[in-house]
Order: sequence, then structure tokens, then C-alpha cells
Amino acid sequence: MTARELAVLSSPQLEVLDLTVNRFYGDLKMTFPGVCSNLVVANLSANNFTGRIDNLFDECFNLQYLDLSSNYLSGEIWSGFIRLTAFSVSENYFSGAISPSVFTNNCSLVALDLSVNSFSGAVPANISKCQRLIILNLWGNHFTGPIPPEIGSISGLQGLFLGNNSFSRDIPESLLDLSSLTFLDLSRNNFRGKIQDIFGRFRQVKFILLHSNGYTGGIHSSGILKLPNVLRLDLSLNNFTGPLPLDISLPKLKLFVLAFNQFNGTIPPGYGNISTLQALDLSFNSLTGAIPSTLGNLSSLLWLMLANNSLTGPIPHELGNCSSLLWLNLANNKLSGPIPSQLTMIGRNVQPTFDKNIRDNHQIIAGSSECLAMRRWIPADYPPFNFVYTILIRKSCRSMWDRLLKGKGLFPICADGSHVRTLQISGYIQLSGNQLSGQLPADIGTMSNFSMINLGVNRFQGELPANIGQLPLVVFNISRNNFSGQIPEEIGNIKCMQNLDMSCNNFSGKFPVSLNGLNELSKFNISYNPLISGIIPSSGQLATFEKDSYLGNPLLELPIFIDNSTYPEKKENGNPKKPTKSAAYMVVFGLLIAPLMCGVFSLVACLRLVWYCYTHGRKYR
Repeated sequence: MTARELAVLSSPQLEVLDLTVNRFYGDLKMTFPGVCSNLVVANLSANNFTGRIDNLFDECFNLQYLDLSSNYLSGEIWSGFIRLTAFSVSENYFSGAISPSVFTNNCSLVALDLSVNSFSGAVPANISKCQRLIILNLWGNHFTGPIPPEIGSISGLQGLFLGNNSFSRDIPESLLDLSSLTFLDLSRNNFRGKIQDIFGRFRQVKFILLHSNGYTGGIHSSGILKLPNVLRLDLSLNNFTGPLPLDISLPKLKLFVLAFNQFNGTIPPGYGNISTLQALDLSFNSLTGAIPSTLGNLSSLLWLMLANNSLTGPIPHELGNCSSLLWLNLANNKLSGPIPSQLTMIGRNVQPTFDKNIRDNHQIIAGSSECLAMRRWIPADYPPFNFVYTILIRKSCRSMWDRLLKGKGLFPICADGSHVRTLQISGYIQLSGNQLSGQLPADIGTMSNFSMINLGVNRFQGELPANIGQLPLVVFNISRNNFSGQIPEEIGNIKCMQNLDMSCNNFSGKFPVSLNGLNELSKFNISYNPLISGIIPSSGQLATFEKDSYLGNPLLELPIFIDNSTYPEKKENGNPKKPTKSAAYMVVFGLLIAPLMCGVFSLVACLRLVWYCYTHGRKYR
């Protein structure tokens, strides 16, 4: 519907107009002021409106709440917005400097959101005339110069979002006077050098975001690790070096994020004493040594992210005591040994943590770094996680983050053998790219809260437990290991499976036709398991995949339209030959009985397989 058509349908008696998340488009000048004489609330967010607003709302004398966010509006800002209670033009294309004359003593604003536009220049000092402000969000613009010290006089300010701009690194002392300040976001401002000492004096603040700057050195001397009220501290995506800090006195800390820095050395065992922790992200550093067993003390821990370091040794069995742990990522380290059987106990009693989050219910507006955290923690290469990744806009991140913290799922999963979908909370285990070995725990099938298991690029061996078929998996990746035996028929019970990769193993026996009933499969790979035999059905889900899904399996007969030979021998008429029994026996003979007789040919074949698995597995690294 166009803006002109909207004007026809609108009534001048309207007091509340809510058109959020639709497909309205066109110039708003076609609609207002004809419908706004009695409007109190106008929410036009998340549409496709275009053009300028200029003085469009001047005659909306009763208007108090105006939300124009997530559209395609441009030009300069409307100067009359200060008489409103709440005004948002977030995620548009407004530009230019904001005139100091806009802010006068009759400012009524409680919430001002100008985030994600192209405003530039200095923030006017007399923004402090808006003394009723509780939320000031200037995130994601091109503001420069110093942060106005006058902001420190807005005594009721609770949320100050100045991230993703180009402010100078001097933080005015007056901000310490903001006794109600709860949320401070100064991320992505290109702050360089050591972290400013002033952050160690924001004793009232609960959320501090300093990620994506250029900080260097350590973080010990600033005092930021001794704040009594901090719940979330995000120092990721900087250039911090040296060992991780040992002396942490943050008694209420829930989310601690130091990822994407240059920390080295070992993980301090003392981190296991931060009993309130719900998320610990130390991924993408240069950490070495063993995972401390003390992390098993963290009964409220939901996320443990240690991926992409150089950690060694076994996975400590004490992690099984993390009864709330749903999202575990230890990928791309140098961990060794088997998966401890106790690890199957993680996430068994997560509800007390969710209940506590429901009771606390911290009210933080959208855009408080949830998108960054979720994008970092969601495995976007795999469906259905990739779909969730695509809908992570700033407005949705807040609600999706709340759903996770309160125990609600983001996508439907299926119970054992059922097509019925539920939004039950589900987590993941990512252990790919290590040196883990041994057999999988026999009771892995009891991990009913997990929808993704990625064990690719390791040294696991033995048969797969049949009870894997009891899990509500959407992703199961065990590629590039040494698993053997027959593929369990029970995997065909996982009706919501979307990504199944068992390539580059040593499976044998009959291919389980039950997999043809996995109608949700969008990615499937069984290649390079040369002892698997059987017939791939010519109809059903398995027939929808390309030949690459079945390469390196000479005993496996494929439908003619896929190409029924992995290494086709062309007849004179160009049609591939169907493998004969004698040919199959020859293959088995060559693989099992007379490897020496194959000589160079066997070596070449092995090298070919290894090269395939190496090149196709590089993405795990």
C-alpha cells in the first residue's frame, strides 16, 4: 500500500496509528498532516517509507510518541521533535549536523533515538536542556569531537549509547555524576592506547560496552574489573595483549566477553569462582594450556566459548557439572582424548537459570550489543541457524535475546521420531577441529536439549551409538574422523534433521534407507566411506542431492540421473556402467586383502581421499 492510499484510509479522529512491520511505501508527505490532528501515538517503523519529513508533523499538536525507525527516510531532522515524549528515526538515511538551536528549555523528551543514520559534526552541548531524558541513543552515526560534558547534568539518564561514532577518547568526568546510569555504550569509537582509568569509577553502571575499539596493553590497571554492579562487560574486538586478568572482583557479572583480542597464556582457574556467570567468551585469542576444571563450578553458565585458541589436554569431566550449559564451543583448538561421559550431563537443569532471568527482567532497549553477541555465537553456516542469522536486525535482536535468556527457542525442533515441531530451547556442542579421539559416550542419546552436534575434523573412532536417533538434531557433523561399523538406522528417526555430514570416515555395511525419510534435509554428505554398500532410492530426499554427496563409495549404487557410478567408466555410447558383483569383490579385495598388491595405486587413492577431505574440511579451520 502506498502512502497516498494510506491517507485515504486514515481518519482525522485517530489517536493511535500502528503500522509497524508492513510494506507501506512512498512519501509520507502524502499522508500527514491530514490524519494527525488527534494523533497521540504514531508507529510507522519497519516499512519502506521514503522522502523527507521536514516540518511534516508540525500540526500534530497532540503527538507524543513518534517512531519512524527502519525506513528509507532522508534529509535533515525535524526540528520539532523536542516537544515529543519519545522520538525514534533509527535506521534511516538522515544526515547533516544537528543544529544547537533545536534543543530549547521546553524539551519534553524522555527517549531520543537517532541511531544508525549519517548525522555528523559535534553533538550540541545544549542537548542537556532535555533534562527529562532517560534514553539517549546516538549509536552508529558520524559524530565527531568530544563527548559533551554537559550530558552529565541530565540526572535521570539511564542509557547512553554513543558507540560506532568517532568521538575523541577523553571521557568527561561529569558522566560520573549520572547516578542513574545503567547502560554505557562507547564501542566502535576507535579509542586507542590503554583503556581509560575513568571506567573503573562507573560504580553505578550495569552494562559497559567497549568492544571494537583499538585498546592495547592489559586491562588490570583501569579498575574496570572491580565494579560492584556490572552485569555485562564486553571488551572484545580490541588489541589487548598479555595474560588474562587474574584479579576480578565483579560480584554480579553475568556476561564476560574478551573474545577477538591477543591474550595469551592460560585461562585462570579463578574464573570458575565467578558464580553468577552466564556467558564466558574467550574465543579467538592465543590462549594455551588446559581448560581449567574449576569452570565446572559455574552452575548458571549458559554459554562457554573457547574456540579458536591453542588449548590442549582433555576436556575436563567437571564441565558435566555445568547444569545450565547449552551452548558449548571448543572448536579449533588442540584438545585431545575422548569426550568424557560426564559431558552428556550439561544442560540437564537449566530452568533455574531461566527462572532467575525472568525474575530479574532487566529492561534494556534494542541495540545494546545483542546483535553482535548473537551473530558471533550463532553457527551461521548451518541451517536453520543461517535463517536466524539473516533476521538479526536491531529491533529483533532484543526480543530474540530475551527469548534465549528466558528459555524460549528460536526455531522449531522435532522430538524423537515425530514430525511435530515445538519451540523448545535447544543448544549446540561444537568440538570440530581438535585432536579428540575414542568412542562417543554411550549415553549421548540422552542430551535432549541439543539440536546441533559438530564433531568434524577429529580422530573419533568406533561405532555410532544407536541412541543418537533419539536427539532432536537439526545439524549432525562427524566428518573427517575414523568412525566405523554400520550407520545406525535410527538416525532416520530425526525428522527435523537439515544438515547431515558423515563424510570421510570408515563406515561399512548396508546404507540405511531410513535416511530417505529425512524430508527436511538440505545438506547431506556420505562421501568417502568406501565400504558402504547398497542402493540409493531413485525417489525421496536422498535422490535430490548431487553426485558430490556420494563420491568415493564404489559399492554404493546411485540412481541413473545422479550417475550410478562414483568412478564412471564410459561405454562407447557414453552411458555409465552399472557396477557388477565381480567389480565389487575386486574393490573389497583391493581394500581389505591385498593392499600391497595395489602398491602405488592404493597410495594414489589414499592421497586422493586425504586431499579431498583436507580441501573440503578447511572451512572448519
